[in-house]
Amino acid sequence: MQPADDGEGGVVYERLYEEYMEGEERAPTASTLAYAEALAERRTFMTEGRSSGGGSLLNDASGPMIYLTMPYGLAGKLSAEAARLADRHGLVCYDSQTEHLRPVHDD
Repeated sequence: MQPADDGEGGVVYERLYEEYMEGEERAPTASTLAYAEALAERRTFMTEGRSSGGGSLLNDASGPMIYLTMPYGLAGKLSAEAARLADRHGLVCYDSQTEHLRPVHDD
């Protein structure tokens, strides 16, 4: 379910982060696995096979949550694609650094 605004998104993010990233590690959900696979393919394509850091996206996945880190120089392009793919997979993308829901843009 899409949070109503950035504030609600932050509350949901904090709860999920505490439960799934700081708590006991859990196997990623099917939708998280599908999203990570699709994003990994796009990341490799968008970086022309160069390492964009971080290794497997599933290293930072637990239950319904995946915590993405991105290299500074590629963050804009990769985060836009991450938001588009999240939307396609019925997931919500929240940027914890800016404390905003990550909107989907078709640019």
